[in-house]
Amino acid sequence: PPPSPCSPSNGSSRTLSAREMYLFDTGGQYLDGTTDITRTVHWGEPTPFQKEAYTRVLMGNIDLSCLIFPSNAAGRTVESFARRALWDVGLNYGHGTGHGIGNFLSVHEWPVGFQSNNVPLGAGMFTSIEPGYYQDGEFGIRIEDVALVVKAQTEEPFLTFEVVSLVPYDRNLIDLSLLSPQQIRYLNSYYERIRALVGPELRRQRLEEEYGWLQENTEP
Repeated sequence: PPPSPCSPSNGSSRTLSAREMYLFDTGGQYLDGTTDITRTVHWGEPTPFQKEAYTRVLMGNIDLSCLIFPSNAAGRTVESFARRALWDVGLNYGHGTGHGIGNFLSVHEWPVGFQSNNVPLGAGMFTSIEPGYYQDGEFGIRIEDVALVVKAQTEEPFLTFEVVSLVPYDRNLIDLSLLSPQQIRYLNSYYERIRALVGPELRRQRLEEEYGWLQENTEP
């Protein structure tokens, strides 16, 4: 049979280099949940525009992840928070901002998400948050996390998100001058949580090289 379009072949494979960006859309099925995590990296010297575009995608990811919103709000009414940092400079992305994720079920699970036909968000739902930016023929950026909808610490019954993906972002692509103090506080808090939860597990498995990488990439 012909090879799958998703399978590597001598005709389509390329050698990795430090001169371009790479988008990794990863995931797995586990008995206690399904993961769908995308990270974008650059191992060399990104251009100023690549850094700005990446940083603005990250800003949108953070802004939506931190959002406090009314109970039973539809995802479509809040998804623009993931786009605002891109819209500020006339950029956008042409796909949905996120989709429901099943528990050892479908990776893309309707009816949760941020489209117009999705149900209102409620505590206990899992959704992805995945803004991006794509420059045709040059590079693509997407930052995708899995988030749990939880009750916010407010007097009235409002909701927010708790990001459950514990993977650092690429420091090489972040322009700190674009981030607000609140966004930097969020990143530092997120990195503290990654260290606290993932670090001991890597040590338990005696993965010292991986533990060193984690410490380096979760510096404040």
